[in-house]
Amino acid sequence: MNANVIKFARFERQGASQMIEHFPETERLSFRAFTLEDLPQLIEQRVDPEVNRYLGGPERQNPEALSKRIRFYISCYDSHGFGMCPMIWKGTGEVIGTAGLQPLVGTKDIEVGYSLIPEFWRRGIGFEAARGWLDLGFGVHGLERIVAVALPENIGSRRIMEKLGMTYEKTEEHYGEDCVFYGVSREAYLAVR
Repeated sequence: MNANVIKFARFERQGASQMIEHFPETERLSFRAFTLEDLPQLIEQRVDPEVNRYLGGPERQNPEALSKRIRFYISCYDSHGFGMCPMIWKGTGEVIGTAGLQPLVGTKDIEVGYSLIPEFWRRGIGFEAARGWLDLGFGVHGLERIVAVALPENIGSRRIMEKLGMTYEKTEEHYGEDCVFYGVSREAYLAVR
């Protein structure tokens, strides 16, 4: 596996010490844990109609919904040792989106997710981020399977999933919308990695 893994990151949140032991690091990207102080930037990035059209639209990407969502991301750090994280462009230190692993709500699956601000689309960054998180999930956390969902019309995400070795399994409802559902086992991922 080519992604580097950064070990042992500690951050303080509301007086309690929370720990994520591993983050992926790729050639162009690094990651860190969300804190509640990241909420304004998350809102700014996700209210962009170009970004939120594939993330449930303004109904799911508004300040109130994102305030709940960032708390879910942070809670995953305690419950799973991973979660969605700010995606940092190493060249500038700028937060350019989010990526990570998290429980797929309503299932027993762990999903990989990624979103980027439009200036960074079509550069292979979504693939690079997702591959780093799959490497971490399979290599460090010992997951047996990772899934991903997307709106059927989100061709870019579908291409990323397929390039990662994920295969289409079904179309079903997630996040209140019909989504294509892809999955890959550790064995299948490592065979194409």
